[in-house]
Amino acid sequence: MISRIGVAVMGAALLLYIATVVWLAVLFLAVGTPAAVGMGIALIVIAPIGAWALVREMQFGFAADRLGRVLHAEGGMPEAPGELTPSGRLLSRDVDALINVYTSQVTASPDDWRARFRLGVVQDAAGRRKDARSSIREAIRLSRTRS
Repeated sequence: MISRIGVAVMGAALLLYIATVVWLAVLFLAVGTPAAVGMGIALIVIAPIGAWALVREMQFGFAADRLGRVLHAEGGMPEAPGELTPSGRLLSRDVDALINVYTSQVTASPDDWRARFRLGVVQDAAGRRKDARSSIREAIRLSRTRS
């Protein structure tokens, strides 16, 4: 619940930022000098990009949260090893073995979103954010085609 509140606050802050940027763009355009017009156009281009990024991240976050809740309710979330770092990450000695276990599950069932999601969770706990996001993104895609 706290993370949803954080998302709402950050979303509201970004929307306020976008409104301010558009307002400043209009003011720059009203000045009429070439430099001001260029700045105004640049700000008008940047605002929709920020809005698009916000929407994409929120879609990803809500979809990943939904799959995580489903998997948790089914009792299918990966078990954490006995020892973690103080920040909650996997110890470096456990990383390769755990990732290999969950990668083999994905290889055995490439169309199973649950296996792909579990791999993403383990990759995230190992600190491999880019790989984790990719795995979870694929799990989201698979859940939509198989549901």
